[in-house]
Amino acid sequence: MKRLTDFIERQSFGVCEAIGKRVGFSSGSVRLSFVYASFFTFGSPIVLYFALAFWMNARRALRQQRRTVWDL
Repeated sequence: MKRLTDFIERQSFGVCEAIGKRVGFSSGSVRLSFVYASFFTFGSPIVLYFALAFWMNARRALRQQRRTVWDL
C-alpha cells in the first residue's frame, strides 16, 4: 500500500508532500484533509491543488533553467 501511495504522490505533482514538509505534518494527513475538504466544499480545494501544482512545476523549471542571475 505504501508503494502505491508513493507512486500516486509522485505522479500527482507532490503537492501534499511539499505542504506536509513545510508545515511539519505527514503527507498522508495532508492528502486526507484535501479529500475531506473536497467533499465538504464540493471540490473547490481541487482548484487550489492544481494551482499549487502549477506553481511548484513553474518554480522547478525556473530553477533548472538558470541557477544564478549571471548564467547565460
